[in-house]
Amino acid sequence: MNENSDATMRSPAAARQWLGHPAQLARLFSIEMWERFGFYGMRALLTLYLTKHFVLGDHAATGIYGGYTALVYLTPLAGGLVADQYLGSKRSVKFGALMMAAGYFALAFGGQAAQPWVEFDGVRHAVTVEHFIDRPTSAPDERRVLMVQGQPNQIHGNDDGSIDLVAPDGHVSRHLAAGSTKDGATREEWRVALMLLALSAVAVGNGFFKPNISTMVGALYAVGDRRRDAGFTIFYMGINLGSAIGQVVAPFLADRFGWGAGFGSAAAVMLLAWGMLRFDGGRLAGYGETPARAGSDHAWRIYGLALLAIPLFYLLFANLMETPAPVAGAGLGGYLLGLPLMGKLLCGTFVIAVPGILLWSWRAGSRVEFQMMVAAMVLITFNTVFWSLFEQAGSSLTLFADRNTNLSFLGLFTLSAPQTQQFNSLAIIVLAPVLGMVWGWLGKRGWEPSIPVKFAMGLIGVGGGFLFLVLGAHFVGPDFKVGLLWLAGLYVIHSIAELCLSPVGLSMITKLAIARIVGLMMGAWYLAMAMGEYGAGLLAQLATVKTVGGEVTNLKLSLEIYTTTYWQIGWASVMVGLVLLAISPLLKRLMHGVT
Repeated sequence: MNENSDATMRSPAAARQWLGHPAQLARLFSIEMWERFGFYGMRALLTLYLTKHFVLGDHAATGIYGGYTALVYLTPLAGGLVADQYLGSKRSVKFGALMMAAGYFALAFGGQAAQPWVEFDGVRHAVTVEHFIDRPTSAPDERRVLMVQGQPNQIHGNDDGSIDLVAPDGHVSRHLAAGSTKDGATREEWRVALMLLALSAVAVGNGFFKPNISTMVGALYAVGDRRRDAGFTIFYMGINLGSAIGQVVAPFLADRFGWGAGFGSAAAVMLLAWGMLRFDGGRLAGYGETPARAGSDHAWRIYGLALLAIPLFYLLFANLMETPAPVAGAGLGGYLLGLPLMGKLLCGTFVIAVPGILLWSWRAGSRVEFQMMVAAMVLITFNTVFWSLFEQAGSSLTLFADRNTNLSFLGLFTLSAPQTQQFNSLAIIVLAPVLGMVWGWLGKRGWEPSIPVKFAMGLIGVGGGFLFLVLGAHFVGPDFKVGLLWLAGLYVIHSIAELCLSPVGLSMITKLAIARIVGLMMGAWYLAMAMGEYGAGLLAQLATVKTVGGEVTNLKLSLEIYTTTYWQIGWASVMVGLVLLAISPLLKRLMHGVT
């Protein structure tokens, strides 16, 4: 929905204030807070659900996670366009909320846990899990036992990747060389299909919800209103308040009552978010309404097409699971051809959308508008690198927390692995107003960094967070587990980096985009995030740890794999940030005074 059309339909409620901002911000803040509860509560559980309940293995699980989060941020490109041209932001958000609630509810029906097995010498052997609890947090005495000729064998991993099978009397009954085994699990295939359909429904719903709730926030402010950045920062605090609550409550419920309770809580709060918008008492009248130029009502056709997208996304997930990793040494062309359909779709969409939008801007806009759009697109492109690293939180960092982190907080209490993700949200809540005051103090003196410099600071910061965690790995004990405060420190550093980039980026889009395509540009912002999310899945696969029956057999080896990966991607992000810092003066000129 574009700002100018909204500006003609203001309600009398627009005069009311909340924290010095339009009163409608309070309701949008709350709606987004509950939506983020659902999204991040489910996100906290997803990778562990795939690796522990479905026993998919790190490579497959992080690939699905990356594909799912990529679709979550790809669909806003269509959702923003549909809202701009046909539905309006308000109806789009309501439909998206219902779709996401349905997806979360479907995830609650995972059935019985998969039964793992290991195959070697052409024979498949069952893996029995002693003291097994089908929850995010494994029982302290949980052990995998491999049954060979009716005899239980403990599984011990060696530093070189080989495996020793230890008989009950303590002797090594069999040594299995690295790469000589194949592991998997027996699953109810229809449950796997239901899980993938559920993820597809959430992705479709998020496409309608995410860009348009942000567009409605932007529509609260007139062009040139200097409160806009602060308004988006407050809105961003709502995002993180909801995610912090979700990342505590959903894992707690899943640990206490089962996976279904965790996912069910996400569905419940999405229905609450829908209700707050559907029954708003007229508070949001005039914001996000159906555009007058839409003509006849196409809503039900659009809803039908959205439902048809669910089986299409399911096929993308199925292809993602079946496509082998690209062959090493095949070159860039071979790598791109070897990507699953989802990877090709994302790369192709990005390559077409970015120059396509710029070409339209060159033809339809003024010289200044075109240059501002160029600056926006450059920053959008750098945005992909940031999210590739930042979104390790829900995949490899969650697995790292589960396997190689001492989750005791100063001996006072213990977190579960998915609950460690809340450090990011809590840090945002605490630091967002502080950083807002810092930007304000610097702005009064003419020292506030430009938007490109803030983006560069975000890239350097997200890389620095990984390097901080690697430093902490030098102080592990014989259990090869990093102290929780080191992981918390990574999240704090990442939160500062996020505050330099993400809320600034949302505001930047509404400032630099040509007004009549602001929804489409918000979609382009999320398209770049989709590229980053897919890249996050690929990076997480670099940190794949070999498991047997879902269990890591050598914590020393897994720690080395994680820290090596984090060292490499951390320095890569720092270097990319320095490149952006070097070209920031040029980008600032193209922005023509936008700050």
